[in-house]
Amino acid sequence: MDFGIFAVLAQDGVTNGAVYALLAMALVLVFSVTRIIFLPQGEFIGFGALTVAALQSSQFPKLIWLLIGIGVLTFLVELGSALRQRRYKPLPRRLLMWSVIENLIYPQFIWLLAHSLDWQGMPMAVQILFTLAITVPLGIMIYRVAFQPMAEASVLVLLIVSVGVHFAMLGMGLFIFGPEGSTTRAFTEWSTSLGEMPVSGQSVVVMAVAGSLIGLLYLFFDRTLYGKALRATAVNRKGAQLVGIGTSQAGRMAFGLAAGLGTLAGTLIAPLNTVGYDTGFVVALKGFVAAIVGGLASYPLAAAGALLVGLLESYSSYWASAYKEVIVFTLIIPVLAWRSLTSGHGDEE
Repeated sequence: MDFGIFAVLAQDGVTNGAVYALLAMALVLVFSVTRIIFLPQGEFIGFGALTVAALQSSQFPKLIWLLIGIGVLTFLVELGSALRQRRYKPLPRRLLMWSVIENLIYPQFIWLLAHSLDWQGMPMAVQILFTLAITVPLGIMIYRVAFQPMAEASVLVLLIVSVGVHFAMLGMGLFIFGPEGSTTRAFTEWSTSLGEMPVSGQSVVVMAVAGSLIGLLYLFFDRTLYGKALRATAVNRKGAQLVGIGTSQAGRMAFGLAAGLGTLAGTLIAPLNTVGYDTGFVVALKGFVAAIVGGLASYPLAAAGALLVGLLESYSSYWASAYKEVIVFTLIIPVLAWRSLTSGHGDEE
């Protein structure tokens, strides 16, 4: 291996690590706020990439049908909850009306936009924003239907529910998109070289977008009221409830952010690789390994773990390409062993 090959592998590892960092932070966010290991994170990678690919080929984004269907289901869940609790006061009625707008009218509006505009000729940034307008509410609805009713359950029960949601979304992805994968057009055709190392403009865009999102997440959690409310919920769920922070709203916000980060990760890797409905699961698992390095609690350690995973994967593909996945996932064993030996053991929380 000469310096040129070393530099190319490093660039590839850092690029992949930047994507894994987004997924790792999404997993840490969801777990710290809701105690849910968000296995369906990978499905949003495939859903986002395939939706952008459909828009670029002048096809109707079929994910909207899933948004409409889950929107109806979410409204029925909200209605059933209101009837069970006999919510006939003015404020709950207004909340129920907001549920109609959010779960029934909004998906129809998205359907109308998809039919009314020529999305193929739109800039890629607009296509990605429209895709986010589909996937972010979808993540919030999934939390409301599948997880919020049992938010106080044990971590094991929540993990079992997460596995069920993952397989359900995997099946719906196959039904909606089919088994074929797709790619999207590149963000840029620009490229240059630094000495012997070629620099791809696509890699620069991926690292720049990932770095910007990490910075925005830091500002969100450190400078905004909603971000501080999420942090408070993560530190002490019961204490947050006692001071008036809505933990259900915090859970919905966490799932919406996680769905958005997964979608963005999918759009970042789609110009580099063919993405299918099930491609995101393996990618999300690598983000999960990075999140485990951070103890499912630390955002900086999760980002550092993501870079480690990306570099390890890149160099493993050169030295032992047949075993690169095994090498990457084996990283979780010494990390868990070290944490088991050095961390104090307490209750489930």
